[in-house]
Amino acid sequence: MDPDLPTVNVALWRADAVVLFDWLTSTDLDTVPVTHPAQKQALLDLLTSLEAEADADVTASTGQEIAAAQEEVARDMAW
Repeated sequence: MDPDLPTVNVALWRADAVVLFDWLTSTDLDTVPVTHPAQKQALLDLLTSLEAEADADVTASTGQEIAAAQEEVARDMAW
């Protein structure tokens, strides 16, 4: 990331980060519907940010941890 560019910090629940990281690494982003190429790039930037977030350590999540995170997040669904 270019340090000269303005940034925004987004706080995520760890379970959300685990679910998003798992999805981003297992999804073919070429098949995700986008209306502008920047949307795909933003998803890739999010993946890079999640990989770099040492405090969350989502990259080391086991299958069991991913399943537990999915359950936690789904339990919080409002729809």
